[in-house]
Amino acid sequence: MLLNYQQKQMPLNESDQKIENIFVIHGLFGSLSNLANVATSLQNDYNIISVDLRNHGDSPHSESMSYEEMANDIFELADTLCIDNFSIIGHSMGGKVAMYCALQRPERINRLIIADIAPVKYGNTHQDVFDGLQTLTKNPIKSRQAADDLLSTTIHNAGIRQFLLKSLARKEGVFQLKFNLEGIMNNYSSIIDWPNIDAVFTKPVLFLKGGDSDYILEKYSSSISHLFPNAKAKIISKTGHWLHADKPKMFNRLVFNFLSQ
Repeated sequence: MLLNYQQKQMPLNESDQKIENIFVIHGLFGSLSNLANVATSLQNDYNIISVDLRNHGDSPHSESMSYEEMANDIFELADTLCIDNFSIIGHSMGGKVAMYCALQRPERINRLIIADIAPVKYGNTHQDVFDGLQTLTKNPIKSRQAADDLLSTTIHNAGIRQFLLKSLARKEGVFQLKFNLEGIMNNYSSIIDWPNIDAVFTKPVLFLKGGDSDYILEKYSSSISHLFPNAKAKIISKTGHWLHADKPKMFNRLVFNFLSQ
């Protein structure tokens, strides 16, 4: 599946030095705009390709979205752009896609930056989100405020509601969700799971953890080190799961320092 993407290329210069390509992958319910800040911060030094995963943003919808399929989508886009080797920045579900890419085709991946996710199975923590989003699909939404009011009946965190509202788009006079809610719900059990893949990625990996987030716990360290023996971790204090939005300057600095090593 050919994904929707946005490319930010480093300005042309007279240097013969090869410029590294970096794919930037958002998380569940997101789109390529979610990590626009870090993409912009890197565009003067790297070629940046931000993507909408299948069933998200402006990419095609699909009944299935396994990690193997989503990783293959990334490689298909890379092939289309004639990119052989690249690094990946992935947040949450996008981090799992990034990890699967590296384990599946390690010869094509240079480095990984994984934001607040581990290669493990998680529990169902999105039922309130699904309930709220299903309410949106059953009602004609004439304004973002009306959408926020409906979501607030099940989703009490205003920040999460605002994040979800970014995926609303006006069509034929009403607002509709851009992501494929039904497809995501039908594949949710595999999204929160982690596939059994017998591989190891030995190149550099940086895990960035939100200090107040419980997505990367100490008990997951063995799973991380087994699959990624050359991994390092940094904690960004006073941030949650959306650490790139909570402290963008710190997040961007850690990303840039790792990539420039």
